[in-house]
Amino acid sequence: MSELDTTPLYAMNPVDRFSDRVEDYVKYRPSYPQAAIARVLEGLSPSQAIAADIGAGTGISARLLAEKGVRTIAIEPNASMRRAATPHALVEFRDATAEKTGLADAAVDLVTCFQSFHWFDPEPTLLEFHRILTAEGRLAVVWNERDRHDEFTAEYTRLIKIASDYHPAEQRRIAIEPLLSSSLFDNVQQYRFAYQQPLDFDGIVGRAMSTSYIPRAGAARDRLIADLRQLYAKNCNDSGFVTLVYTTSVFLTQIQ
Repeated sequence: MSELDTTPLYAMNPVDRFSDRVEDYVKYRPSYPQAAIARVLEGLSPSQAIAADIGAGTGISARLLAEKGVRTIAIEPNASMRRAATPHALVEFRDATAEKTGLADAAVDLVTCFQSFHWFDPEPTLLEFHRILTAEGRLAVVWNERDRHDEFTAEYTRLIKIASDYHPAEQRRIAIEPLLSSSLFDNVQQYRFAYQQPLDFDGIVGRAMSTSYIPRAGAARDRLIADLRQLYAKNCNDSGFVTLVYTTSVFLTQIQ
């Protein structure tokens, strides 16, 4: 068993590891389906709600919430990510972490973690989420998971795993376990939504390079680019695009 297999993700420099990925992250990270956002907000009054989007990155999910009228506090400890974010009148970025948000008790109606929960230390994080949520507040943990049933997406995933030396961040099922077993939150419900991301060749390379555990130089990186070129050539349509297919998994729960 390698050191990566035994080291928790929150101990793998989660704050700074994306600093050299910001440009690719802004350009090539997928968004999320509107149906998933609607499910996260179902039953809330968006114009009256306050959300904390934790590990907000460059604000992809924070802006989706804000576009529905939700005032959103985007918690992001990486300065490069915060600087790259497109401004929105209802989004306020703050330099803080999941474990220590700096928010007051019962300050928000909604806590969201889009593509970020696996990088947090689960025990103090869930305590912090419980503290900052109102009594009727909810927590949404969301991941875009690559669809292994789609032939192109499955092969892309295989190449990513090889290039990353099978990095443990690929295992979302393990990451959600602390929430499922927590005594702080009740009745975790999972919902799934389909999503697709069309990309040209630069896009498929940029999407790969936006992943923090993909090497940016060296033999593994060169091999990945060559393999992606072959995969793209085999699968691109007449417009020069390929499509990554995702299942967007939404885990919703409320505090006990």
